Amino acid sequence: MYAIIRLRGEVNTKPAIRDTLSMLRLHRVNHCVFVREDEHYRGMIQVVKDYIAWGRADADLLAMLLERRGRLSGNRRLTDEVVREISPYKSIRELAEAVCAGAASLKDFGIKPVFRLHPPRKGHRGIKKTVKEGGELGYHESIADLLNKMR
Repeated sequence: MYAIIRLRGEVNTKPAIRDTLSMLRLHRVNHCVFVREDEHYRGMIQVVKDYIAWGRADADLLAMLLERRGRLSGNRRLTDEVVREISPYKSIRELAEAVCAGAASLKDFGIKPVFRLHPPRKGHRGIKKTVKEGGELGYHESIADLLNKMR
């Protein structure tokens, strides 16, 4: 799975980029989504690469975000008890592993697919430069570092 975080706003963006961000459900800055790794999503990521940070995510990262930022409709928090009620899984960890394996989807159980993150502690390294240039935009080998700063 890929974790995608929107870092830049939409002032003076091209309509194609705005539409692609909307299709990825990234309507606001500091929102995060998890998508499967396939050619369609890779093409969408390539279109908006100057506005997002992304990287490969595992079940541990998804479980951490579900515990801290996971919400149901009505803005209710996600807990292990709630997961037992709404799904066949016993814990958030099991649900995260199933989602990463492709056996389940967050929307199947009424969990909001967009995570609203906090701005990063100690700030960004820069949202106008890529990772290779010393900024935050683009592909991160370890997206977990950025997500831990934004938890």
